Amino acid sequence: MAMSSGRVCWKWGSPLRRPRPAAGWRGFSRLHSTAALAPQICVVGSGPAGFYTAQHLLKHHKLAQVDIYEKLPVPFGLVRFGVAPDHPEVKNVINTFTQTAHSNRCAYYGNVTVGKDVLVKELKQAYHAVVLSYGAEDNRVLGIPGENLSGVYSARAFVGWYNGLPENRDLKPDLNSETAVVLGQGNVALDVARVLLSPLDMLRKTDITEGSLAAIAGSKLKRVWLVGRRGPLQVAFTIKELREMINLPGTRPLLDPADFTGLGDVVKDVPRPRRRLTELMVKSALEKPGEKEAARWASATKEWGLKFQRSPLEVLPAADGKRARGIRMAITSLEGSGESARAVPTGEVEEFECGLILSSIGYRSRPIDSSVPFDSKLGIISNSVGRVQGATGLYCSGWVKRGPTGVIVTTMNDSFDTAQSVLEDLQSGLLNLSDSKEGFECVRSILHSRGVQPVTFSDWEKIDAAEVARGRLVGKPREKIVDFQEMLQLIGH
Repeated sequence: MAMSSGRVCWKWGSPLRRPRPAAGWRGFSRLHSTAALAPQICVVGSGPAGFYTAQHLLKHHKLAQVDIYEKLPVPFGLVRFGVAPDHPEVKNVINTFTQTAHSNRCAYYGNVTVGKDVLVKELKQAYHAVVLSYGAEDNRVLGIPGENLSGVYSARAFVGWYNGLPENRDLKPDLNSETAVVLGQGNVALDVARVLLSPLDMLRKTDITEGSLAAIAGSKLKRVWLVGRRGPLQVAFTIKELREMINLPGTRPLLDPADFTGLGDVVKDVPRPRRRLTELMVKSALEKPGEKEAARWASATKEWGLKFQRSPLEVLPAADGKRARGIRMAITSLEGSGESARAVPTGEVEEFECGLILSSIGYRSRPIDSSVPFDSKLGIISNSVGRVQGATGLYCSGWVKRGPTGVIVTTMNDSFDTAQSVLEDLQSGLLNLSDSKEGFECVRSILHSRGVQPVTFSDWEKIDAAEVARGRLVGKPREKIVDFQEMLQLIGH
């Protein structure tokens, strides 16, 4: 048995763990000695960072047992709750993650909040290595007057609402205004604008939630402005997302030619992705559209545009003092050039009339537990190549390791790097495998004593099947269940 914060953790067969291959009595002593050398590793978070970390560990250590903990009943993190509903191809990585979860050396335990249901120090007592991969569950705030008025939302909450994140199911955004302002010029900002302006026939074929689809169907929005503090050479979105916006049926782009004049020459020597992106903006703003495109733009009933060198100063209240009616912006000038250019207020201001304001200025990680060193300024766990500073056996990967940047491939490479650090520490003996660890058998008793019933991957597959069946009835890939309790009732919890 193993000790955990004064609690005795008996080792017994758990119905929650995937059964291991059976062995005869002759092989018992061999298996027993091997088990002592099998690293028990847990990963906290079941998004891309968590699954890619687990995948690399399982592939490169043939004895490792990896347990994945997730606070929600359902896995896959931002692949399920962050990727836009009209980007199903990005969600194909779920197939790879499912393969990992089906390994007989991997187990998934949802409905477990680390830091509350089980502490990090308790996980460290139960496992040889603990990898924190819980992502960025918060958003950066604007820090301006009026930010809390009705009609002002974080893009993170808005994305969670239309993607079925249980905590955002009751958001009820006000879509009665004709104009929306999105603060930020990254891919999330474009996702939000595209979902708001997309034809309903396009959205109905996606896994957007039933409630958000109904709300967007009744929307009065005709125009979305995407506002950035800096200029066209500093936008953070990528060419794929920009092209989707330019080609979005029923809409036309509003790009001020003055913002793009002369940029074609400036970008000749910049890296190719930035050059191609800028050239597409320049072409859309300055060149005469083709016949088909001109006809589409002429018949468009909705529009979107980019506003540069504007920094939010204040959300303006309506007469009732409760709702937003607009936003006041500082007009900025740029100091320096390229990626390092800084936006500096000029003293001039401008006001936009709008009833919906979405802040898309970045996600932010939270500390998970007071025992884990956290850099609150950078919003990450203090680490070196994924090794948490001053905490042997504790690691981190993904956004909580490096900050909320990059795409899924970036997270994959980052997670492989952290997993490699774990493997190196196992190889060097820094992680002592002669110190027997009970893994989930220990954690199970802790969770039981606290009234927590974990959700297994086979439980998730029941939820998955129910969502797919509901979606089939209405011609969608799935109809997401957005109520936490309904998920648990479905699997008999």
